Amino acid sequence: MNWWTEARFGMFIHWGLYALAARHEWVKSREKMSDEAYQRYFDRFQPDLYDPKAWARTARETGMGYFVVTAKHHDGFCLWDSARTEYKASRTPAGRDLLRPLVEAMRAEGLRVGFYYSLLDWHHPDYPIDLHHPMRDDREFAAGDRDMGKYADYLGGQIRELLTDFGRIDVLFLDFSFPGPDGKGRADWRSEELIKMIRELQPEILVNDRLDLLDMPGGWDFLTPEQFMPREWVRAGGRPVPWETCQTFSGSWGYHRDEATWKSVRQILVMLIETVSKGGNFLLNVGPTGRGTFDSRALDRLRGVGGWMAVNGRSIHGCTQAPEDWAAPANCLLTFSPATGRLYVHVLEWPAGVLELDGYAGRVDYAQLLHDASEIPFAAKDGRAGFMAGCREEGRPDTLLLRLPILKPEPEVPVIELFLGGRP
Repeated sequence: MNWWTEARFGMFIHWGLYALAARHEWVKSREKMSDEAYQRYFDRFQPDLYDPKAWARTARETGMGYFVVTAKHHDGFCLWDSARTEYKASRTPAGRDLLRPLVEAMRAEGLRVGFYYSLLDWHHPDYPIDLHHPMRDDREFAAGDRDMGKYADYLGGQIRELLTDFGRIDVLFLDFSFPGPDGKGRADWRSEELIKMIRELQPEILVNDRLDLLDMPGGWDFLTPEQFMPREWVRAGGRPVPWETCQTFSGSWGYHRDEATWKSVRQILVMLIETVSKGGNFLLNVGPTGRGTFDSRALDRLRGVGGWMAVNGRSIHGCTQAPEDWAAPANCLLTFSPATGRLYVHVLEWPAGVLELDGYAGRVDYAQLLHDASEIPFAAKDGRAGFMAGCREEGRPDTLLLRLPILKPEPEVPVIELFLGGRP
């Protein structure tokens, strides 16, 4: 998983027919739409402004190292020219495979390739009705003959296509199991057969944790907490494991025209930093429009994050949680580069003149602001800013004081790079 750990930051792309509805990618289920009602989006799907090279360039300029795109989402619509269905982009007014040019463009920009594939399929005639299905309350519809075995054959066949027709695939994000009454789990998907096939076709691929195989050795490679921030490095069986949090700009994964709870650039940066500070990866989602563009709100955030990453990416790429004997100062997050032995202090709230680093004295050779490589001097213990008559604060003997500029530097979240003792 070396490349994945080095990248730390990726782009999730949710794109399909639901972009025309522009009100959440689960619109078919939420509004209990029939296939006939949903067909209006299929008949009008024509992303005339789709430019996969622009998407790939934006991902690279944002500082991302890989992408994961919805080859098929829960509505069953396929972005590629699958031989196993007519419910695909090439049969819409788009008239072509939309996945292949994106894969080629991303590879040309140096990004690793990831496919999202939905285990669910609300369009397939053999997919049994369950608690998420749009027609779950239509008793006459639900009473029809459906064969999960036939659907499992279809599912396995499509995954085989994705893993044989596009060259090396680096990540497979399968979504999602919900075992139990009115649900589906490993027996339904034939998960054990699937994971064996996946490993045979793509031996170096990374697979997420949603096949309902958490108890099976080799059944998953990383855990995927979604839309929340874990308190600490995610564990399984009592040990830290690879993990990745996937997050949206707002409350929707697909394009949502009227959604207004968009996170700021600062919020996104803090989430990215905090994720890496806990040993995880950050997968940030974009929901392109029905015409095939990133909307202005997404571009604004991506450019802001990209500008920060251009000068501070060294504190993210290849970094991880700091060793336990380095404690984060107040209002700061730490990341650490095992390759260089450098420690990065991300200052969330800029202090007044001095930053106190308890336990750091004698262990740091040099300090600088990362974005411009400007030195940050060490302050003498008696050189604290300010004065209070009759009071002298001694502080801890192992505290290192950094003399900071009074004005906060330009980056949204300034980063201090510490060169540790004995390391260049």
